[in-house]
Amino acid sequence: MLLQPSVGSALQALGSAVRYGSTLDLRCREIAILTVARAWASAFETYAHEAVGRSAGMTDAELAALRTGDESVFPDPRERLVLATTTALAARHDLTDDEYAAAEDGLGLPVLFELTTLVGYYATLALQLRVFRVAAP
Repeated sequence: MLLQPSVGSALQALGSAVRYGSTLDLRCREIAILTVARAWASAFETYAHEAVGRSAGMTDAELAALRTGDESVFPDPRERLVLATTTALAARHDLTDDEYAAAEDGLGLPVLFELTTLVGYYATLALQLRVFRVAAP
């Protein structure tokens, strides 16, 4: 972001809106972020956001499940829906009509918009981290 400050600042502003201005609760946000990190094999994002996930009350079993995309350990239907929707977006870059209907019904269109924006933002970061060879500590 320091290489091109005007673009970096705009990207930071989007990141701030996605993380701090979202109506998605912290656990759902971290489920989505870690799902994007898995899809992009982003070690840095996984490292950084597993710590945030732990502070949001995620268990080791839940964090391990996010590394494989296993929905079964999440008892909350909204969290499972966020995981399934994010998995589809990260893997196929789209939702089927049934997935869209489930997300619209379970999350609402404003939250679905936030979620698609979050997925795009973290995919962008994962790409940049990969290209510029930023490793996890």
